[in-house]
Amino acid sequence: MTSPSLLLNVVVMGLGMHPGAWRFRDGDPFDYTTLDYFKRTAQVAEKGCLHAMFLADTLAVSEENFERPNLGAMDPTIVLSALASCTSNLGLIATASTTFNEPYNIARRIASLDHISGGRAAWNVVTTFVPDVANNFGVTLPAHDDRYVRAEEFVDVVIKLWDSWGAGSTIGDKARGVFADGSKVTKVEHLGAHYRVNGASTLPRTPQGRPLLFQAGSSGPGRDLAARVADVVFTAQNTDEAAQEFRTDIRRRASEKGRDPDAIKVMPGLMPILGGTVAEARARKDRLDELSGQAELKKLALRVGVKVTDLELDKPLPIELIMANPNFKASEGFRNAAVRLAREKNLTVREVLYQNGGGHRQVVGTPDQVADAIEQLWRSGAGDGFNLMIDVVPSGVEDFVAEVVPILQKRGLFRREPTGRTLRESLGLPGQAAAIAAE
Repeated sequence: MTSPSLLLNVVVMGLGMHPGAWRFRDGDPFDYTTLDYFKRTAQVAEKGCLHAMFLADTLAVSEENFERPNLGAMDPTIVLSALASCTSNLGLIATASTTFNEPYNIARRIASLDHISGGRAAWNVVTTFVPDVANNFGVTLPAHDDRYVRAEEFVDVVIKLWDSWGAGSTIGDKARGVFADGSKVTKVEHLGAHYRVNGASTLPRTPQGRPLLFQAGSSGPGRDLAARVADVVFTAQNTDEAAQEFRTDIRRRASEKGRDPDAIKVMPGLMPILGGTVAEARARKDRLDELSGQAELKKLALRVGVKVTDLELDKPLPIELIMANPNFKASEGFRNAAVRLAREKNLTVREVLYQNGGGHRQVVGTPDQVADAIEQLWRSGAGDGFNLMIDVVPSGVEDFVAEVVPILQKRGLFRREPTGRTLRESLGLPGQAAAIAAE
């Protein structure tokens, strides 16, 4: 039997991905501001051999509108830096926007995380689609394509900074008094449309050669960026066919850019809602929905670019109205995933909400049924693995590790112990020398 290659990351959003999580769970409603909350979740994930913890970064309050904890309120790099000291193998994935940051700062922060974690860091590249974020920074949100033009240049600069310390640049010879060979450190002289950077990184090359790059855009420009530079693509796909087509397209684009398609992993989001029986799982889902009020409906309206009043629960999703919106500036990936789900399965708005977990595919059932869904999707080529959008944290992570992971392991699909020292090795990606040589 070949070594299991199913990849699983845990995504921690607020107190859980479901809008009703903060009312459903035990514990203080403000637990998401404490280290103990993240530490407990990270250690459970590591015990279950999950590959990494993923943290979002939210820079405005408008999506949650004070109705529940903000899904990415805490700065991911600060939280993950703290978790590096209480975990040994778990990957640490931090989201940061290319629209509201500078390349030098991001390069330094993510490289620092890679160093202190011993090579377990990744940067999730996003362009930010929420207009209110721009208001917080005193600017106007750039158009979709302009955000990606900026992102392309941003990522290139970050990579140059990570690579600025060349082979043989670190000496550390105390006897001779030679710390580093400055002649082997390349000064980044970048003068582009959006950025000017004239200097080298303050840090030597990191344990992974460079930290991993995740990318979360599913539009055409987003796919092109992912195919060119990403190690892992995080996507929202709600049907088997859409997920298969997306992965095939990413691999094709990567090949056209001269990359080995196997050097890029595709990981859709998957939201498991577990119960000991089908009835218990549905009861958990129904109770979460009840506690959330209209929060899911409001988020769906925001994600597809219509008013809440345009969405009638027991009528079809108004696809023509959605696609005719000339002012749409949000995520095309989330919008298209919801539209395709509704169209292909002929769903009402209520049914879309039941199956679309915060924009991601939702599986409600027993541990065996969730394991069946993961296995079927993985074997069908829908993804190299999945980003688990946990409904309620930490109980949802604990239940998944205790009840679903053993089933996947028994089937020979999932690893029983950590594989590799770095996140790059853990995910089965090319080693640092190969990755750098491929640029």
